[in-house]
Amino acid sequence: MLTPRENFMEVMTGGKPDRFVNQFEFFQMAPGPGMFGPMPERGGKSKDAWGVTTVWPEGVITPYPIHDAEHTVVKDIHHWQDYFIYPKINDNDDDWAEPERIAGEIDRNEKFVSTMVFPGFFEMMHYMLGMQEALANYALEPELMHQMIDHYLKYLLMNAEVIAKHVHPDMFGLSDDLGTAVNSFISPAMFKEFFLKPYQTLFGTWRELGVELIYMHNDSYSANLVPLLIESGIQVWQGCVTRCDVPSLVKEFGPQMTFMGDIDSGVVDSPYWTPEIIEREVRRACTTNGKLYFIPCMTMAGPPTLYDGVLECLTENIDKMSKEMF
Repeated sequence: MLTPRENFMEVMTGGKPDRFVNQFEFFQMAPGPGMFGPMPERGGKSKDAWGVTTVWPEGVITPYPIHDAEHTVVKDIHHWQDYFIYPKINDNDDDWAEPERIAGEIDRNEKFVSTMVFPGFFEMMHYMLGMQEALANYALEPELMHQMIDHYLKYLLMNAEVIAKHVHPDMFGLSDDLGTAVNSFISPAMFKEFFLKPYQTLFGTWRELGVELIYMHNDSYSANLVPLLIESGIQVWQGCVTRCDVPSLVKEFGPQMTFMGDIDSGVVDSPYWTPEIIEREVRRACTTNGKLYFIPCMTMAGPPTLYDGVLECLTENIDKMSKEMF
């Protein structure tokens, strides 16, 4: 039986996997200090090191940043340098001791050791400015948007050196939601103008630092951006929603990219989920996409799920389809 990492490589390279890759089983995070925080509790709010305020109202599924006059970070794009200030990069050995321990205990024959950056470039721009201002300024103030993106890139490159020194990841993930459930926020031409080069620079740097696999989380419609995502260096797209017509993407781009998703979290991870819904969605995804260049997976960024029992039910049904189809 292949290890999870070996089985993933067979899927990604068009080889002979012995089962479906079961969601996120082929890698393990070794998160650096502060990588996933701070995040608000339900009903609360928090401010991160960039100054972005995030709220999580009761009855809302996930937290989100707010951009009223009080909380928007970059209040005047013509003076963005006054607001878009780098947080201190933590290179303290004591704070990195736990991530180093986690990375050291992972069997790299079994799994990739992963790190992840979020927000990505597109997300960070609307975190700083607000979505309306960010989208408007790609058209109205393109030079200033380029400057802000380059500013963030420089920070990510400095941070990469520190992460690589401490945990030596062999997989790098970028989280950058580029659309809604029905379309991308930006056109392919706009992605190419603003984001292709920063993506390539960031991924190229990580490869120089020893990373073998480039992975992107983007749980949105971005089928129109796939050729550019491939050109940027992304090998795995996690979060591709069903509306993307994932089987067509697998057929057209499979040898160049592995598609990880097609089980919409909004369908299976809701207050109304049932084992029957999950079984239906897993079966559809597995039978229509096939065994190669595809990983059946919820579109959310990773465990845990929002509702108890969903993750276990997904795992069980993917295993069931492996027994049936392999």
